[in-house]
Amino acid sequence: MRDYSAIKTQLLSQQQHLKERLDGRTNGEKMEALSDNTGELSQYDNHPADAGTDLYEREKDMALHAHLREEYEEVLHAIEKIDKGTYGKCEVTGIEIPFERLEANPLARVADTKLNPMMPGYRPVEEDVLGGFDKYNYDRSDQETEFDSEDSYQSVERFNERDMTYEDTVSEEEDENRGTVEQYEQFASTDIYGYQGVESINIQHNQSYEEYSDQLDEQE
Repeated sequence: MRDYSAIKTQLLSQQQHLKERLDGRTNGEKMEALSDNTGELSQYDNHPADAGTDLYEREKDMALHAHLREEYEEVLHAIEKIDKGTYGKCEVTGIEIPFERLEANPLARVADTKLNPMMPGYRPVEEDVLGGFDKYNYDRSDQETEFDSEDSYQSVERFNERDMTYEDTVSEEEDENRGTVEQYEQFASTDIYGYQGVESINIQHNQSYEEYSDQLDEQE
């Protein structure tokens, strides 16, 4: 049977340290007005940025306090498991946690960090509404010609300093049009009055025109 006496001593010391820090911090600030917390008699003459800074510092203190509280409860949970004789067992699989892992992190609950029940696979709720690129990708639709989400991403992706190495990348292919939907839009245009017949179309004999002509010749 493993001897966890040294780890328990470490946990008791950590518990005392965290308790002292928690006792030294007060939750009464939550109930106080921001002016009481900052010493200002009124927020009327303060710049909004100054009020924002004060609010940020207050929220940071509250977050640090919450973190201390969570760590303190984790320590109590570990000590309770030692007393019950269940310490050192993975809470997901039931296998023993490697002793080296417990020495490095006495609060470890699982044998593998990938199984950590405290870190679920959370995704932002906005993803359920927005969807992925395919939801706003109109490349396969003959009725839609607007600048879609894929085009937007590709415009920004050009500024990446690193190559696209992850899966399902939508990095632009070399033969894909840039800035236009149809290839002929790169050399054919009209004036401000729009299309008024064949005579209103202006053709620029540029590289895109030559490539388009070559493609038509090959198809024939």
